[in-house]
Amino acid sequence: MLHSLRARLALWLLLPLAILVALCGWFAHQHAEEAANYVQDHDLLSSAKILADRLIWEDGDVQASVPPSALSLFMSAAHDRIYLSVTDGEGQLLAGQPGFPLPQPLQLAGGDRAQWYDAVWQGQPIRAVATRRSMYDVAGAREITIMVGKTTHSRDAMVQTLWRPTMEYLLWALAVAVLVSATALTLELRPLLSMARQLAQRPAQDLDFHLDSRQLHQELRPLTETVNQFARTIRAQVARQRQFVSDAAHQLRTPLAIQAHTLEQALGQTLAELAQPGAVQRRAALLRLQRSNQQLINLTHQLLVLAQAEQPAAQATVNADLQALCLQALEDFAPAAERKSIDLGWHGPDAAETASCILQAATPLLPELLANLLDNAIRYTPPHGRVTLGLETTAAALTLWVEDNGPGIPAQSHTRVFERFYRLANDTQGTGLGLAIVQEVARSCGAALTLGPAQHMPGTQERPGLRVNVQFPRPS
Repeated sequence: MLHSLRARLALWLLLPLAILVALCGWFAHQHAEEAANYVQDHDLLSSAKILADRLIWEDGDVQASVPPSALSLFMSAAHDRIYLSVTDGEGQLLAGQPGFPLPQPLQLAGGDRAQWYDAVWQGQPIRAVATRRSMYDVAGAREITIMVGKTTHSRDAMVQTLWRPTMEYLLWALAVAVLVSATALTLELRPLLSMARQLAQRPAQDLDFHLDSRQLHQELRPLTETVNQFARTIRAQVARQRQFVSDAAHQLRTPLAIQAHTLEQALGQTLAELAQPGAVQRRAALLRLQRSNQQLINLTHQLLVLAQAEQPAAQATVNADLQALCLQALEDFAPAAERKSIDLGWHGPDAAETASCILQAATPLLPELLANLLDNAIRYTPPHGRVTLGLETTAAALTLWVEDNGPGIPAQSHTRVFERFYRLANDTQGTGLGLAIVQEVARSCGAALTLGPAQHMPGTQERPGLRVNVQFPRPS
């Protein structure tokens, strides 16, 4: 089954045309045969008439002679063989070959009293004519039958000569029609293919598009309107979903903050209160509540950041000092690294390259990108491990990278880790949104995000390490 629109349209156009060419070729062959038969039949009858004119009475009997003019009519390059037979009414051979076949039944018609027919003589197909002439004499009248036959080589050659040019013209016309139809279909379908390429090249997250139907054919415009309406519906639904997430996160921040403050007050117990029965158990329960509350606060914050990164307004760009942001992030996460005895390092550009660290990006979101990269690296790196934040500058791009000597991420999971709420391990207190936020922020800044094994700090066999590269292109 053909799934190509171009192929199906071409089939609907060319199949009837091919059938028409075949029919025209068959009719042309029939006409060529009729013309060739007419010419040969005319020569056969002319030869038979010449023979009839040479019939004479001699010694009371009919005598026949074959003049050269009767055979000269059949001379051809095909080297056909000529057969003659003259018999009387009783079947007695007067001249020519004996046993020459007669048509069954013999039906002479027309003013020439002739009948043309096809036969096989001496193993070869022939075309023959039979005619009769009455001979009158004092002794009475006799009916003389004259038969002339000729092999069909020259007739077949004439059929081919008449038919082949017509068939060649028809096949050339079919070939031209195929070429013209293929070119026309390609040109006419080009706007539709261009629209398909534009949709295929558009990022899946970019729903803000509108197809222009003015360049399309009238029959295709309802399709573009349907696609545009579908895109508007999806945009509205996505916008409502994002707004709901943002509103829900905003609404959760206040009660969670109050809850955190209340838990801090409850945990600020005096020594006398701690000596009371059950105080230790209550404090342990309050600590568990405090950890859960902090996870909810982190989740709410990350949902707000994710909603902000997905909004078109988040893509407004200004100049940002990426090196300064990196140093600030290192300062913010130094306590967390110190609690796990992790060596938190910095690999930055030379002092001469500091001016080249200015980047055009969404400034409110870059700190979140750095925070999530460092938080993930510190969270999954074992105690006494190493985490390094680096920045490299080239003429074409600024590359931010974070390396650790932790367990790394298997190659088969490199795409899944960017899914929301996807986590490789459940023994850490993460939300599963960190790398999703990094991906959204990088996309909003036009940056390329890649994962790979550590390079500056090769890991052990058990811990290959992880390197996350975020490459920001410089404006051209």
